[in-house]
Amino acid sequence: MSTHPPTLSRLHLAIIPDGNRRWAKAHKFESVWKGHEQAVENFRTLTEWCRKDPRISVLTVWCFSTENWKRDPKEIEMLMGMLEKYLRKEGETFLKEKTRFVHSGRRDRIPPSLKKLIEETEELTKDQMEFTLHLAVDYGGKDEILRATTKATSRPADQPTSDFIRPNLDHPELPDIDLIFRSSGEQRTSNFFLWQSTYAEWIFSPKLFPDVGPKDLDEAVNEFERRKRRFGS
Repeated sequence: MSTHPPTLSRLHLAIIPDGNRRWAKAHKFESVWKGHEQAVENFRTLTEWCRKDPRISVLTVWCFSTENWKRDPKEIEMLMGMLEKYLRKEGETFLKEKTRFVHSGRRDRIPPSLKKLIEETEELTKDQMEFTLHLAVDYGGKDEILRATTKATSRPADQPTSDFIRPNLDHPELPDIDLIFRSSGEQRTSNFFLWQSTYAEWIFSPKLFPDVGPKDLDEAVNEFERRKRRFGS
């Protein structure tokens, strides 16, 4: 558990967990799926670390993008099954650890069983406010803004311009992202929470996601706290 004192404003940390398939290939596994399996175990470890670190209040993780539908159908099926298995296993842990679970992304294309489980888990944990785990599944930043615009324009246009889009995002109640950690050496934003990450700080790690540990996140948050955020001023 971190010994750092709480910050005045707890952070919204986001992770883009790249490199699972490359990790499997680098370790000479016959199936790239071994990388995803290792990533799930690593994800549990990192989530637990974030939950106990007093500097962090929200953890957002990108599990499946709107572009990931281009992958092999078998891999997609296994990824969706992995997410469903994770949520079924972690429901009681969410309650025990006072964790609220929320999802961003489309729900019309994911398997009905996963959609139902997401909704059930959100309902189960809706009153838990100590920590929020926010998973992005079938998510793309452009897609979210398009969906928000559609919702906004279907109502009377009596809102101030600055409030036109945000209330219609998937989770407008969540604070904007403070820090984004991207693994595997990729250095691009890749359509990730375009609205909410406008002033986010980025840290790009060369490590493949299955090799990322709590120490890496701790160093990232330490680096974030050393930076001076000006917000255009």
